[in-house]
Amino acid sequence: MATTDRQATTLALAHALSAAERGLAVIPLSRTKLPALRSPHRDDPAPAPCHGECGRFGHGVYDASTDPARIRELFAAAPWATGYGIACGLPPHHLIGIDLDTKSGTDSSAALRELALRHLFTIPPTVVVLTPSGGRHLWLTGPPDVVVPNSAGRLAPGIDIRGAGGYLVGPGSRTDHGVYSTAPGTSHIVPAPCPRALLRLLLPPPRTHHPTPPATGGHGQGLVQFVLAAHEGQRNTRLFWAACRAYEDGIGPALVDPLVEAALSTGLTEREARATIASAARMTGHRP
Repeated sequence: MATTDRQATTLALAHALSAAERGLAVIPLSRTKLPALRSPHRDDPAPAPCHGECGRFGHGVYDASTDPARIRELFAAAPWATGYGIACGLPPHHLIGIDLDTKSGTDSSAALRELALRHLFTIPPTVVVLTPSGGRHLWLTGPPDVVVPNSAGRLAPGIDIRGAGGYLVGPGSRTDHGVYSTAPGTSHIVPAPCPRALLRLLLPPPRTHHPTPPATGGHGQGLVQFVLAAHEGQRNTRLFWAACRAYEDGIGPALVDPLVEAALSTGLTEREARATIASAARMTGHRP
């Protein structure tokens, strides 16, 4: 058994290094699909939030790296690792994982096809990873100025999303239930861009109430307030959604400067804010 585990660890490291060569940041995983290294703060009586600033391993996806030397150090610290995770949302790919599960008793593939028909998008040829339980992971890429959150079943039953702060089990990983592998013909495909219509479904909707029909003044102010209420980690997402809604309702050009000012007050730079608004304009079919 120990020999088998050593072989699995060696293979997992080889696959992880290969993924890193493609620009994918990785971490070692245990057979349970969880990060192999435990938090160094687990015994602290009142641990402060730490994403690796302490310099030690054990911060989950925040340990992810494309540096071969660091990856080898991570696996050396976790000789029991039999798989690896690929961090989502990081440059250069800004990976988004569409996890089509089979354990929920629903047909997640059919649910995705129904969404595609309803919202007029097509999943392009891309990397597909087959899971031991019969599910599939579709790899897509997102724009650099859009933050896609993780979600479970929000898009449809049986469809989970792996976005910023999440990870996908990499092909070649061995778990308690079997081995993850790439679907035939997809192992060397570059992950395809996420269709715009699907990308908009993956982002959380604004929680503010928008009057119908929209009155430019009140409606625009509501979108500005929505951006002003953003906390760190959701600033780009809120700005992107507000700008999309503004362009959809025909008040996008008039609201650019107020949205930029609101974004500046939350801590974004003017360059970041205008790039996000321009991305929203393109997403909704308008010229920024």
